[in-house]
Amino acid sequence: MTSDPLMSEYADTDIIWHNARLATFDPQLSQPYGLLEHHALVVRDGRIAEIVPESSLATRQGKRIDLQGRLVTPGLIDCHTHLVFGGSRATEWEQRLNGVSYQTISANGGGINSTVQATRLATEEALTRLAQERLERLMREGVTTVEIKSGYGLDLNNEGKMLRVAQLLAASNAVEISPTLLAAHAIPAEYKGRGDDYITLVCEEILPTLWQEALFETVDAFCENVGFSPEQTERVFCAAQVLNIPVKGHVEQLSSLGGAQLVSHYKGLSADHIEYLNEEGVSAMADSGTVAVLLPGAFYFLNETQKPPVESLRHHGVPMAVATDYNPGTSPFASLHLAMNMACVKFGLTPEEAWTGVTRHAARALGRQDSHGQLAAGFVADFAIWDAEHPVEMVYEPGRNPLWQRVFRGEVTK
Repeated sequence: MTSDPLMSEYADTDIIWHNARLATFDPQLSQPYGLLEHHALVVRDGRIAEIVPESSLATRQGKRIDLQGRLVTPGLIDCHTHLVFGGSRATEWEQRLNGVSYQTISANGGGINSTVQATRLATEEALTRLAQERLERLMREGVTTVEIKSGYGLDLNNEGKMLRVAQLLAASNAVEISPTLLAAHAIPAEYKGRGDDYITLVCEEILPTLWQEALFETVDAFCENVGFSPEQTERVFCAAQVLNIPVKGHVEQLSSLGGAQLVSHYKGLSADHIEYLNEEGVSAMADSGTVAVLLPGAFYFLNETQKPPVESLRHHGVPMAVATDYNPGTSPFASLHLAMNMACVKFGLTPEEAWTGVTRHAARALGRQDSHGQLAAGFVADFAIWDAEHPVEMVYEPGRNPLWQRVFRGEVTK
């Protein structure tokens, strides 16, 4: 970084990023996007030490980086992904477009079980190689924090394999990974018709063993009529609670089963999808502080019509995050910019809400609200620098990526 021609001589360890427009997303600032003109970021030891007016820099010592009027935002956070998996479901998608039912595809070995089979057969090295390419696509859009779920292994060895891949990705990339155990994603073929027995395996073997190995930080479950019942989901949440592990849930995507209330009862970090969320669920989330994670990619790809109750979420003050839900079956889009655009076009979010959804609220969905998702003193120095005038540009035109530099822990990575 010292060879950057935009830098001048410096006298101490402070790095001063100046001549910039800062979209801070600091809720204490009333202006849209928390936008600050003529301010500078002072970074020290990988964190933001101060945000100061340009006029105060005359006598300030430090390494200076002139951003020449560029826009700076917090690093983007993708708080719901399934980046690690084997195989492809592209031909299944074509079959569905040609009129073949999902039931027929599944009966012929397709659907989620085909991804489970491919993931089980893939080596750790192969899964890492595939996930690395997907992760790089997100990072190229300014993403600095990514949640990665397991859920295509569905047994102890393969769930562990997926989470070890997430661990390898974190160790070899300038990005923060939040690993989630989603063993309660589907009933594996060998447990067909024995969902309760599989949940016993999750609660008594998979969850405690992989927690002991420090392979994940949160527990997720798919509470749905094609997944697990509220009673089965609660067994998973109870097992997590015994070990003081935070929970979250895939809930109310296809039907209203009360999954959001269940997540809220356990003070869950987030309730995700929530197209069929009712007023009781919204109220429960507001009371518990649970984040609503909107996943417009799956809504679009499945050509759904039931939209999340955005107006009710606004009314109750429930924070709304936005994520890609990158996965092979229902949302094969490794683009958070596209997800933001879809959230506006399909769900009616404002561009500022979409941006808040991939910064401040996404950080809360991952339990990182005190350290990530804002440009503010004390927060990690993860930010994106754009050749853009205004944050709306990245939402308006998702095919154009004006990222100039991506900064992780105060270091330029692009």
